[in-house]
Amino acid sequence: MPGGGYCKLPGGSVVVAISLPSPAGGGATVRFLVHAANRARALTRLRNLGFRAVYLRGNAEPPTPDEITAVLHHPDGLLWRPDQTAGAELWHPARALLRPARPA
Repeated sequence: MPGGGYCKLPGGSVVVAISLPSPAGGGATVRFLVHAANRARALTRLRNLGFRAVYLRGNAEPPTPDEITAVLHHPDGLLWRPDQTAGAELWHPARALLRPARPA
């Protein structure tokens, strides 16, 4: 079951953080951050990426202040990184996740 949560900002928008199974497989999870006008729009942005069964039930794992800062300072407002390396790896834009791998 994916864990996640949200934080409502003073301007009325929300930041949603949700952990989902990695599209690459292997049992790994990926943490996504989405900045949107409301929770429904944030989840729709994830569904448009191909994560069709994304639901946010509760607020068990809300975004940390560092995660909120990261997503607010990114022009797309949609970031991800592997969940296991939470402190070691930088955030990536969502389009990098969908981009095909370059040949070596």
